[in-house]
Amino acid sequence: QVQLVETGGGLVQAGGSLRISCIASGRTSDVHATGWFRQAPGKDREFVAAIDWSGSVTDLKSSVRGRFTITRDKLKNPVYLPMDNLKPDDTAVYYCAATGGADYMPRLHNYKYTNWGQGTQVTVTS
Repeated sequence: QVQLVETGGGLVQAGGSLRISCIASGRTSDVHATGWFRQAPGKDREFVAAIDWSGSVTDLKSSVRGRFTITRDKLKNPVYLPMDNLKPDDTAVYYCAATGGADYMPRLHNYKYTNWGQGTQVTVTS
């Protein structure tokens, strides 16, 4: 089992920046990729970004490209999501998730993510 803890959420004005972090513990050697998802009130949870275990492969939701990046520490842990030029539509609970990657998928967002953190709130005011 892998445990995930998110930190760094908060309140920011539109146009501002924030960085959220995800720290994994437990059987981290089983993690193929770590992803960020978000869920806004009244909406379905959606994929935001993911990075593979090596840090060399990333995947980003099209609407956040150019504003968000995903990186991981050289020691593979934690995973960061720096977010720039934030918009009110980015307001959501952001969840970190991990996948073991048992079956190959062409894109990281295609994998089934089976371990989830509790989430961290990001609120962007206009």
